[in-house]
Parts: sequence; structure tokens; C-alpha cells
Amino acid sequence: MKFIDTLKNVWKIEELRNRILLTLGMLLVYRFGAQVVLPGIDADMLAQFAGQFDSGGIGGLLNAFTGGAFANASVFALGIMPYISASIVVQLMQIAVPYLQKLQKEGESGRKKINQITRWLTIGICLVQAPSYLAGLPAMGVPPEAFVMGQSLMFYVSSVIILVTGTIFAMWLGEKITDKGVGNGISILIMVGIIANMPQSFAQEFVSRVMESNGGLIMILIELVIWFVIILLSIMLVMAVRKIPVQYARRTASGGYEKNIFGARQFIPLKLNASGVMPIIFAQAIMFVPSAVASLSDSEFAQGVQATFSDIFGLWYNVVFAILIIIFTYFYTAITVPTNKMADDLKRSGGFIPGIKPGSQTAEYLDRIMSQITFPGSIFLALIAIFPAFVVKLMGIQQGWALFYGGTSLLIMVGVAIDTMQQVNSYLLNRHYDGLMKTGKNRKAVA
Repeated sequence: MKFIDTLKNVWKIEELRNRILLTLGMLLVYRFGAQVVLPGIDADMLAQFAGQFDSGGIGGLLNAFTGGAFANASVFALGIMPYISASIVVQLMQIAVPYLQKLQKEGESGRKKINQITRWLTIGICLVQAPSYLAGLPAMGVPPEAFVMGQSLMFYVSSVIILVTGTIFAMWLGEKITDKGVGNGISILIMVGIIANMPQSFAQEFVSRVMESNGGLIMILIELVIWFVIILLSIMLVMAVRKIPVQYARRTASGGYEKNIFGARQFIPLKLNASGVMPIIFAQAIMFVPSAVASLSDSEFAQGVQATFSDIFGLWYNVVFAILIIIFTYFYTAITVPTNKMADDLKRSGGFIPGIKPGSQTAEYLDRIMSQITFPGSIFLALIAIFPAFVVKLMGIQQGWALFYGGTSLLIMVGVAIDTMQQVNSYLLNRHYDGLMKTGKNRKAVA
């Protein structure tokens, strides 16, 4: 009943209601576009091609992030991933390029210029990925008969234009959701694409267990319990923080300071996993490289490397994957958590950490704490990332369904769901606060 009352309260707030409806409308458009096949390709002949991604693998991973658009050869086949890649590149360039560092310090105007650079870089990445995707369709199993007009220059030019336009349109949808909808639009588009594959993956697992007498309903129940536990652990990883106590001296009317013991006591929340899912995305991008390079050679060693790094549920793939995640967690945390800037801001605002001198010692202390909590955070993140391989090898779960037991898919779903719920909750709290302020009686009760 409390949940139903909350939904009623959400619907009563006109601004929030309009934002939710706009978000749902944008997502509907995105999902519709994922089903529109590129002109010149026979949609009926893509069924066999799409079926090969149901069993997981690298192709299944790419297909999951695009919500099936990759296997459908749709106008959104590249999805929003080129924009994500461009954002990562620009973020890394901000460390080394002085111009981008200057823009980063210019506030809102600098942020708009950085966003514009990201958009142009997205187009550049699409112009590289789109021809590669089209050229790789026959190698991935699309029969020659599926190309109605043949693989002519006209087909390539028109299809590249459509694929680039599809990515730009998806990027526009994400930005509109962020500005006028609910939640982070780009993240929501990725989450919806991942969730779109969930019913089919679970149906395949259900058929395998129940219809084929491979464990029955009891195994389905055990799998759901384990899945629920992994979701809870992922929520703990996303939400866990280390609170660093901070003391602020209270200012007097003359601008001086009273004794510190009378100051306000606050905390600096340092997240256990400050890097989010970015280490997994970085690591996965690197893991694609050995297989792609090895495919260029016909030697026995190259074929072995390709086989090893093409099996995302294999032993050595996951060992290397976990090590890369730990390394990238430290790397990304170091570039995204500016402990020196935090110490300087704390000193300028008249705050200090009890027992630690302001300035460089505070920065060293924060850096040491971040290093200490990043280690268990990185180990936890790596274990969740490779957990799908465990359930496949130990429990015999279908590979498509196993992808939802960890990795980027689960962490993105958990992170986006928490972020969206927090934004909706802030609207509810603000509305509730305004309502309390309408009458003197309520204000007195609050006091």
C-alpha cells in the first residue's frame, strides 16, 4: 500500500509526471528504432544471424548493449556506445591536453565546449565503426542473399550515413532525457537496451531447466535467489562510502573564528567504488584487442590466442580480465578523485580533518584512505565482473542469462536504477517540504 501511495504521489506532481512521460516516450522511440532494419537488407533472412548471439560470447555482449539492434542490423546498430567511447577519450585527454584542462575550469561554458568536442569525436568514431560493421556482416553469418541491392558502393555510403545518423539521434534522445526527463539519459538508454534482452534470456534458461528436465523448477528458484543476492551485493558496492569526519570552525559576526569545538561536524563521503563501471568498460575494450589482432594471422599460436580471448567465460580470459579491472580501478580513481583539490577546498572553507594538518598533509591522508578502500573495492568489482563465468561453469546456466549475473550489465542496471530513484525521491521530498511550509501549524510541527 505504501508503494501504491508513493506512485500516486508521483503522479500528482505535474512536473515529475511530465518528465516521466517524456522519458518513457523517448525510450519507446529508441526501442522502435532498434527494430528498423537498414535499407537494402532482407529482415526475414536475419533470423539465423540474430540467433547466434543468444548464447553469449563477445557478439552477445555487444548485442546486449544495443538492445538487440546489433543483431537486427538496425539503424541503431551501433547504439550509444560510440558516444560512450568518445566521452572516455575526452575524459582521458583532459589529463594531458592543457586546452581541455582550461575548458574544464571555465564552468558551464567550458562544459558546453567539451560536450561539443565529444559530439564531433562521436561522429568520427562512427565513421570508422560503421563501415567495419557493414563489412563484417558477411563474416558474422549474414548470407549474401540478405543484401537485396548487393554490397555496392551505394549501399555502403547510404548505410554509413544512416548508422551515423542513428547514433547521433540516440545521443540526442539521451541528452533530452537528461535535460527534460528523469535520470541520466545516456545511461538509461544503455540500461533499457540491456533489459530488453532479459525476458528472452530467462525464457531460454527456463526452457533448458524445466522443459528439458535439466534441474527443474528448483534450479530456477536457486538461480533467482543467487541473482537476488548478487543484486544486493552490487547495490552495496555502488552505495558503500567511507565517511571522513570534518570539523568546520564557526565564524563570528566580525569574521573571526570561535573555538573549534563549537564548529559544525560534517563528513566527506569517499566511495568504495569511486570509478563505477568504467574499469570494466576499459578492461573489456582492451580484451577485444588480442582476438582482433590474432585474427590477422593464420599461425597456430594466433589461433590459440584468438580462441582464448573470444571465450568470455573461459579461465584465462577472466583471469586477465580481473587483473585489468583492478589496475584500471586504481587508474580511474586516481584521475577522477582529486584529493589535492579536495584538501585545498577544505582549507579555504575553514574546515579540517581532526588530527590532520590542513594542506598537503590532508591531501596525503585522503590519498592514503582512497588507496586503502580502493583495493577491496577493486577486488569486489572484479569478482562481480567475472561472476557470470562462475555460474556458467559451476551451475550450467545458459550463457545469455549468465550475463545478467554480473559484469557491466548488472552494475549499469543497478547504478542507473539507484540514480533514477534518487532523482524521483528528491522531487517527492521537495514537494513534501513545500507542502509543510504552506501552513503555520505544519511549520511549527517541523520546528
